[in-house]
Amino acid sequence: MHRRRPGRRGTSDITIEDLRGKKVYIESYGCTYNHADARRLEAILEGLGCRLTGPDEADAVIINTCTVIGATERKMLRRLAAFADRDLYVTGCMPLVQRELINSVCTAHVIHPDEIHERASGVGSPGAGAIGVVQVASGCVGRCSYCITRLARGRLKSAPPEEILDAVRGLVRSGAFEIQLTGQDVAAWGLDRGESLPDLLQAITEIPGRFAVRLGMMHPAPVLRILDPLIDAYASEKMFRFLHLPVQSGSDAVLERMQRGYRAADVIRIVDAFRERYPDMMISSDFITGFPGETDEEFRQTLDLLRRAAFVKVNITRYSRRPGTPAAALKDLPERIRKDRSRALLAEANRIYDRYNERWMGRETSIVATEKNAPGSTVCRNPCYLNVVIKEDLPLGFSGRAVITRNRRHYVIGELVQGASSHPHLRV
Repeated sequence: MHRRRPGRRGTSDITIEDLRGKKVYIESYGCTYNHADARRLEAILEGLGCRLTGPDEADAVIINTCTVIGATERKMLRRLAAFADRDLYVTGCMPLVQRELINSVCTAHVIHPDEIHERASGVGSPGAGAIGVVQVASGCVGRCSYCITRLARGRLKSAPPEEILDAVRGLVRSGAFEIQLTGQDVAAWGLDRGESLPDLLQAITEIPGRFAVRLGMMHPAPVLRILDPLIDAYASEKMFRFLHLPVQSGSDAVLERMQRGYRAADVIRIVDAFRERYPDMMISSDFITGFPGETDEEFRQTLDLLRRAAFVKVNITRYSRRPGTPAAALKDLPERIRKDRSRALLAEANRIYDRYNERWMGRETSIVATEKNAPGSTVCRNPCYLNVVIKEDLPLGFSGRAVITRNRRHYVIGELVQGASSHPHLRV
């Protein structure tokens, strides 16, 4: 149990017990892992007799923060300032590394994320729709020079395999179809325990039930260690053929300054190996534009890598200095250059999205309904995690077959194949 201890300039750590019986409003930001923390916190609070409510009638407000880039940090400060006159609590990454910055806009109590994990049972939590989330690990084994999340979450701590398997079983029993495995680096799971992700995936896919696994972000360096058995693991019908491989740059010189631990050729090796086995596989990535010292030629190499790897769904961020990181000592490039390069990368990424979606036009594929986004419309996924919108009100978990008819870049439109039988697992 965390003891209450005074913080500087009015901020103090509390235990979640201090919120017992209150009406609580929670705002959550950031990655899937962080949102899963919020869901676990909700369950803890409900067990303490709290009622989750809107901001106007809440006795207490909790902001679950993210501070991965400068723009996100500024948004967090605006949200904290907006509730500065309330009984305010803060959790997530920001209070772990930026308490003084929080104190500059508000006086808040800190709920340490570790307490959420200590008090919550298991590592699974329900997500939106027919989605369940399993936090397989926190922290990482990397030493990326720009990353503040590494400072906040620390070194890798993998959840025990049986705890993960129990979480998957429970989520499947509760009706979840899509099981998202999340962590700061899912590929690194087990390195601190002498175990490996492919073995874990084999055990998960042997669990009885109707579900499919979507793996979260995986750093290329740990992927290289397990490449062949990881590719084999995707052969299961209970695995979405989706890989999130954040590469950040296509320049070996920039990757070295970033301390990423791999080269551009390693990324191509991973992508080619997966696509040789699974030609339609959706592989997404992250890029940072305008890292300190990035030259025109180094950026051209990044564009070349994006084209060569044909990543589908790319998260692009302009470099922003994060306090306490080694890269913070480097000289920034002008914002104009960072912005222009971001736009150029996005334009190329959009062309790749369209080409990938066009290959599905007119094809029939199996689908499963996982989320609702508007009345009379249902979000479905196919075996490669393609976002297929069906203009019908389908029950969550519905499975069937659809013909892809229209490209909307970030999703496609599909029409159900009338009379097609439902399938217990996804097949193209």
